[in-house]
Amino acid sequence: MGLREEKKRQTRTLLADVATALFAERGFEQVTVVEVARAAGVSPNTVFNYFPTKEDLFFDRQDEVVARLARVVRERPAGLGPVEAVRDDLLAGLDADEPTYGLRPEAAAFWRTIADSPALRARLLDLGERSERALAEALAEEAGAAADDPLPRVLAGAIAGAHRAALAEIRRGMVAGEPVDAVRARVTAAVTAGFGLLGSGLARWPAGS
Repeated sequence: MGLREEKKRQTRTLLADVATALFAERGFEQVTVVEVARAAGVSPNTVFNYFPTKEDLFFDRQDEVVARLARVVRERPAGLGPVEAVRDDLLAGLDADEPTYGLRPEAAAFWRTIADSPALRARLLDLGERSERALAEALAEEAGAAADDPLPRVLAGAIAGAHRAALAEIRRGMVAGEPVDAVRARVTAAVTAGFGLLGSGLARWPAGS
């Protein structure tokens, strides 16, 4: 990474960190982009250059989150089904404290900020829907499905829905103040069992495999 790219990365991280702290302290709706810019020592235009909307400031890793399931399915090893690939990636993230899962005590403020903001709840729902659509496209591509074939979309809904439910359980535990290890153990057990049930029904996807 060149010096220019590194500086841009540092600025982006600074803006997201400053904004997250302000949102957690005062609430998402109560903080303006101008205030974020002032606290970060930059102009409002600089903020908008990196984050087109205030919601983008909060969900600064949204592109990574949206693309994750489709990427996992496309890059999975030969012979491994999509359900197993998503399960394995989810379990690995739980074990390694993947930052976007929010499995850490300090993430409680992040989740509470979302719960208190209609705009953030709407964006979180949108991110889940975008992730599901990307996964459906990946499943359709590998199966050679026609554009009007609903099956990849239905299967993506099942897989992405289970993934969202697991992350929602993490969110519930962190907001409730439960110990991280207890939440990790409970969600790991649920993911192992739940994705096992899904996998038994989707073991032959794509058809004929």
